[in-house]
Amino acid sequence: MATQSAVGGSRQERDAGGSGASPVWPRPAYGWYVVGVLLIAYTLSFVDRMILSLLVAPIRTALDISDTEVSLLIGLAFALFYTLLGLPIAWIADRWNRRNLILVGVALWCVMTAGCGFAGSYATLFLARMGVGVGEAALSPAAYSMLSDTFPRDRLARAMAVYSIGVPLGSGIAMILGSFVVQAVLAAPVVDLPLIGPVEAWRTIFLWVAAPGLLVCLLLLTVREPARQGGAKPEGKGAAPGFLTHLKRQRVALGALFVGMSLIGLVMYGMIAWVPTFFARTHGMDVATAGFWFGIIMATGGAAGLIMGGMLADRQFGRGVADAHLRVMRLSILLGGPPLLAAMLMPGATAAFICLAVAFPMLTMHGVGTVALQLITPNEYRARVTALYFFVVNLTGLGFGPMLMALLTDHLFGSDGALRYSIALVTGVALPLAAVILTMGFSAYARALAKATDEAS
Repeated sequence: MATQSAVGGSRQERDAGGSGASPVWPRPAYGWYVVGVLLIAYTLSFVDRMILSLLVAPIRTALDISDTEVSLLIGLAFALFYTLLGLPIAWIADRWNRRNLILVGVALWCVMTAGCGFAGSYATLFLARMGVGVGEAALSPAAYSMLSDTFPRDRLARAMAVYSIGVPLGSGIAMILGSFVVQAVLAAPVVDLPLIGPVEAWRTIFLWVAAPGLLVCLLLLTVREPARQGGAKPEGKGAAPGFLTHLKRQRVALGALFVGMSLIGLVMYGMIAWVPTFFARTHGMDVATAGFWFGIIMATGGAAGLIMGGMLADRQFGRGVADAHLRVMRLSILLGGPPLLAAMLMPGATAAFICLAVAFPMLTMHGVGTVALQLITPNEYRARVTALYFFVVNLTGLGFGPMLMALLTDHLFGSDGALRYSIALVTGVALPLAAVILTMGFSAYARALAKATDEAS
C-alpha cells in the first residue's frame, strides 16, 4: 500500500500553491485510499448520528416524552456542541496534525454513542448526544482540509463527492440495519447483557453501532498527515489576510453558500429524521419496513447524486465556468425539490417511495457546495472556514430542521397524522428560497474565486 512517505515520483501539477511552485501531489492510488478511510469514518458518524431516528417509538415510551423532545435529541442536542466546538477544533486542525485529531474524535464519539445506551433519563441521554456531537465535530473540517492537500483542484470535486457519500450511505445503513434491529427489539424487548443484567433491547442498538469505531481508528493509523498546499504567500501581494478580514472580503459569496446550504439542510435533515415516522403515521407502515426502504433510497440514490454532482461540477469548472459548483447546487433543487414535495402528498406508500427515489439522486448533487468553499479559501483558514460553514449549516439544518417539523405538527396542525403537511410546508418554502439565494451569489462567487487564485499564484 502506498503511503505519503513514498510519493517522490508522483505526478506534479500546478495549483494554488503558496509559493507559486508546482506542488507534488500524493499518488492517485494513495489519495483514493485516504478518501476511502475518511469515507468509512464519515459513514460511521452518520450511522451513530441517525440511528436514533428509528428509535422514536421505544424512546418516547421509555422516557415518556413528546415529538418535540425527541426532535431535540435527534437535532439540537447533537448539533449544539457539534457546531459550537467545531470552530475551536478547526483552529487546532489548521495548526496541528489533522489525522490525529480525527482519530481522537472518532474514539470520543463512539464512546459517547455507547453511552446513549446506558442513559437512565432524558437529561443523561441529551448529554450523551451532546458528547457524540463533540467527537464528530473533529471530522469534517480536518477531512476537507486533508483532501484539499491530497488532490489538485481539477479532481477535488470528485474526491470530496466520494467522501460526502458518507452522509446518505451512513444514514441509509442506519435505516436498513436499524430496521432489522427494531424488529428484533419488538420480538424481544428485554436483553440480558453480561455483567449488567436485563436492559431494554433498544439500548443495545447504540452499543452495536458504536463498536465499529475501533476498526476505523486502526485504519486511520495507516493514513499520513499530508503536506499543506494552496496557502497564500507569507508576505507581499499574496499575503494571507486576517481570518476575519478574509470573511469580510468574501461575505457575499460565503453568505450565498452558507444560507443556501442551510435552507437545503433544513429540509434534508428534517426529512431524514421524520420520513420513517411519516410512513408509519400516514400510510400505516411499521417504522422498521419504512426505514428499510428509505435507507435503500438514501444509500443508493444519495451516493449516485453526489457522484453525478461532483462529475458535473468538475466538468463545468474545467471548461472555465467559475460558479459551476453553485450552479450545480441550484440545479439539484430545481430537479429534486418537486418530487420530494410530491412524495409527502401522495395517496399511497408506493407512490411516495417512487417520488423519493426520483428526488434523492437529484437533491444530493448539492453536496458540491463544500468544494466551492475550499476553492475560495486559503489553506491557512480552510478548516476554520469549513467549521464555520458547518456551524451555520448544521445548526440550522440539523438543529432546527427536525424540531421545526415537529413544532408545526404539535402546535400548528395539532395532530400526529399531520406530519406530512409539516414536512411539505418546510420543503415548499425553504428550497425555492435556497435556489434564489444561490442564484444571487453567482457573480460574487466568481469574483471571490478569481481573487483567491490571484493571491495564491
